[in-house]
Amino acid sequence: MDVRPFKAFRFDPAVVGDAGQCVAPPYDVIDDAQQDRLYQQNPYNVVRIDRGKELPSDNGQENVYTRAAVTLKEWIDRGVLRQDSRDAIYGYVQDFEAAGRAFSRKSFIALARMEDFGPGVRPHEEILTKPMLDRLHLKRATLAQLGLVFMLYEDPEAVVERIMDKAMAKPALVDVTDEQGVRHRLYAVTSPSDTKKVVQMMARKHCIIADGHHRYTTGLRYAEESAAPGARYQMMAFANTCQPGLIVLATHRLVRGLPDFSGPRLMERLEGLFEIERYPFNTAAEQVQAKDAMQSRMKALFDQDQTAFGVYAGQGAFLVAVLRDRQAMQKAAPTMSPAWQEVDVAILQTLILERLLGLTPEILAQGRSIRYVKDTASSVNASIAQIEAGEYQVAFFLNPIKIRQLVAVTDSGQRMPQKSTFFYPKMFTGLTIQKLEPMDSSPVASTSRSQDRRV
Repeated sequence: MDVRPFKAFRFDPAVVGDAGQCVAPPYDVIDDAQQDRLYQQNPYNVVRIDRGKELPSDNGQENVYTRAAVTLKEWIDRGVLRQDSRDAIYGYVQDFEAAGRAFSRKSFIALARMEDFGPGVRPHEEILTKPMLDRLHLKRATLAQLGLVFMLYEDPEAVVERIMDKAMAKPALVDVTDEQGVRHRLYAVTSPSDTKKVVQMMARKHCIIADGHHRYTTGLRYAEESAAPGARYQMMAFANTCQPGLIVLATHRLVRGLPDFSGPRLMERLEGLFEIERYPFNTAAEQVQAKDAMQSRMKALFDQDQTAFGVYAGQGAFLVAVLRDRQAMQKAAPTMSPAWQEVDVAILQTLILERLLGLTPEILAQGRSIRYVKDTASSVNASIAQIEAGEYQVAFFLNPIKIRQLVAVTDSGQRMPQKSTFFYPKMFTGLTIQKLEPMDSSPVASTSRSQDRRV
């Protein structure tokens, strides 16, 4: 892949205070409550541009996209955002815990030449039109790349990691811990010899999109229609798959809106394809024990490379459904590759959601019948509560996909269903910003009062 260093726009601490208070999670995981908190956290938080608030008075001339464009230009003109004076590749380190263990994921941010999907750049998930158009409208208005496309590459020699270790000996440009306890640190690699090593190493690599499929597709669309300088090069973050910090979590499914739904009838139908293991309970204490037993059994089956789903529809029991025969997928999805047929989320969608519940891909794309729940510390308990409150009819709990499965599916040239992976933690927005064409004013010259040493 063709990558290159660049001069990022970054929040100036002399103007905004703690620059870490100006970054935010990616737009698609921010709910209304978190949006409010980010608005209040700092008047210069990037959420005001990347996921600004809609107003009842919005129209074609005044809306969330036009306000984002005005805000971005004002921030650059006033020195809130200031462009670095030297080209850099930016090291991005995230320290976090998962399953009681401490991890550190290292990645680097650079510009990369956008390629059509193929051997060089492989997507792994399907996308939806609505979020893609949202990102396209924002890019057209702001002429900027705000969020990161998260790319995976394989490098057993760990070229970038060794370079980043040297950069991390210096103070971080940004150092912030988010609401989930994840620490985000940003460093700059400006040595021409080091950036050249990264460029040369990446020239031999093919990449898989881990997260940001809508942003990448938006970039392709924008590059086709725009004459803006640099439109073909988009800001991306790259992580080596040969590191222990690359963690993938599951995304569970909650389903509602099923006519004449019956939990016992669903269980009877599941028994035609799955071995069913029951974990009953009568009291609140027993429910906790049954839930823990379900999750432990799922984990054991995951370690054995078996396909298993946790199922809860009330009725005083958790279930573990274990696929009897993988040939069922060969019959149900004969045009798909063997790698695709073996992925748990594809099995769930094909054999259960579509075949047993009648949720076609078109219905799922509408989003009204299904909720995707990222596997966090509280997500299973929250999902159980929603079933018991009658907000949803049935919950399906999944094991995460394995990296080797993701690689195998993309090697086959196919994509997994929507929301198949949850790479944890999410990469934040606002650490670096790429401007696709020059502004009217000179942002570098207008920030002489900054005390932050720019790279």
